[in-house]
Amino acid sequence: MGVATMTINKYQACIYECNRCAQACYECFKACLNEPDVADRKNCMSILVECAKVCEMSSTLLSMNTEFAKDYCNLCAVVCDKCAEECEKFKDEHCQKCAHECGTCADECSRMGGMY
Repeated sequence: MGVATMTINKYQACIYECNRCAQACYECFKACLNEPDVADRKNCMSILVECAKVCEMSSTLLSMNTEFAKDYCNLCAVVCDKCAEECEKFKDEHCQKCAHECGTCADECSRMGGMY
């Protein structure tokens, strides 16, 4: 159900997953800054921010049911898959949890992108 309009939003599951993924990416980014091998995480940390941003944009566009929401969902799925792949390279708990959130979001965005 929409937050402000109280109407049923057919995109709500994807909005939810995008928001969770963005949060996980930002939390993981912050945690990675404190890891002793921070220099080795440069690529991962870069994609974490990109993933969070594309998830935020997708969530926003889905909330407004925009013309290009499908395109953003498909792009979001690609970026989330890449972010999950990067995070999986690091065995610490925050990266593994983030990889899981990114994978879940990628699956939901793929489903949503093909729904139109």
